[in-house]
Amino acid sequence: MGYRVVDCETVEPSDDRDCEMRRLSGPAELENVALNRFRAEPGQELPLAYHYHEEQEEVFYVLSGTLSVETPEETYEVGENCLFAVDPGSPQRAYNPADADDAVNVLALGAPPVSGDAVPYDPEDGEE
Repeated sequence: MGYRVVDCETVEPSDDRDCEMRRLSGPAELENVALNRFRAEPGQELPLAYHYHEEQEEVFYVLSGTLSVETPEETYEVGENCLFAVDPGSPQRAYNPADADDAVNVLALGAPPVSGDAVPYDPEDGEE
């Protein structure tokens, strides 16, 4: 058996994102799921690009605020205490609109925790 408590505020934000992203999988010593906490101010997006994953399922749980998720078919508005699930192969771009009143705080999970699995998606031609 094993147990860990992680104070998320002590995890340094990643410096490769527009918004604040704290990678929690490492400090929690998780091996089978990627876990990240995001805080996006108005106008910021969570991913590095509009993308899809070949193998990974993703789940975004909105802790506070409203998350917008653009897909090829529509843009979803995901409110506080709601969850948005994404199947492998499904393009999406999660963001906080520029005209939002407040930041959005999101807990994101991905399984399996694959690295380099994100494929850029161009909504203009529907191709990577």
